[in-house]
Amino acid sequence: MRVLAPQGRSDSSSSGVRVRVTGAGLTDIGQRRSFNEDAFFLDNELGLYVVADGMGGHSSGDVASSEAVDTVHGMVRNEREKLRRVASGDNSEEALRSAIRVLESAVQAATYMVFGLAQHDPDSQGMGTTLSALAICGRYGITAQVGDSRVYLVRGGQASPLTEDHTLVAWQLKQGIITEAEALVSPHRNVITRAVGSREYVQVDTRFFEVAVGDAYVLCSDGLHGHVEDPEIPGIVQLGPEAGARRFIDLANERGGRDNITAIVVQVNP
Repeated sequence: MRVLAPQGRSDSSSSGVRVRVTGAGLTDIGQRRSFNEDAFFLDNELGLYVVADGMGGHSSGDVASSEAVDTVHGMVRNEREKLRRVASGDNSEEALRSAIRVLESAVQAATYMVFGLAQHDPDSQGMGTTLSALAICGRYGITAQVGDSRVYLVRGGQASPLTEDHTLVAWQLKQGIITEAEALVSPHRNVITRAVGSREYVQVDTRFFEVAVGDAYVLCSDGLHGHVEDPEIPGIVQLGPEAGARRFIDLANERGGRDNITAIVVQVNP
């Protein structure tokens, strides 16, 4: 099953620089799964993009991911004036911190929601999800991260991750316990160390950065980034949001489609 989100456009102006943000997303069951536990959301007018991957092997992973993205959307929509304040040109420390807290609080709300649902349904005990979110506020962007889905920045023909995987292998690499080569074959490479909903609170990584005209962003579940190398990403993004999202899905499936696959492609244009 494939679901394509409608493509749209959002105009933002800051310090005299006007940009248009367009994005499209696609999700696919892949080649080896019996159902899709991924979920995504995008709203070009709001400037919000979210990907979630329900925890594989746990009951109700699809419920966890869909509830998480819905909760994040609802919370950000209710607090959108704080994001618009930054988008309109207020780059004071108070305004920036307030905007970052909007995204962080939205992910915490999703965590509490998923955890609460699991407590009231014995069949859903232990459900959880990864969550990667991006908010574009004019000249500024914010990411919020839990788990091993990712947000990439594509700039100057190169792709680089804006988020850090919360996995056991990523931690081992960071500590110098294993090498890159060992990480590729590690039996622990799919062990997630943080998830939305496994507890009633989770540590959320946030990042604040400047957005430039010509930037592109890719949000994806590990069903995509596990099949695609970083140097391949810029060329696919050049196809545009809708065609790029489709190409990412097709490429992952061509290479085995071992997991559910989700991709959102976002472009910042003058």
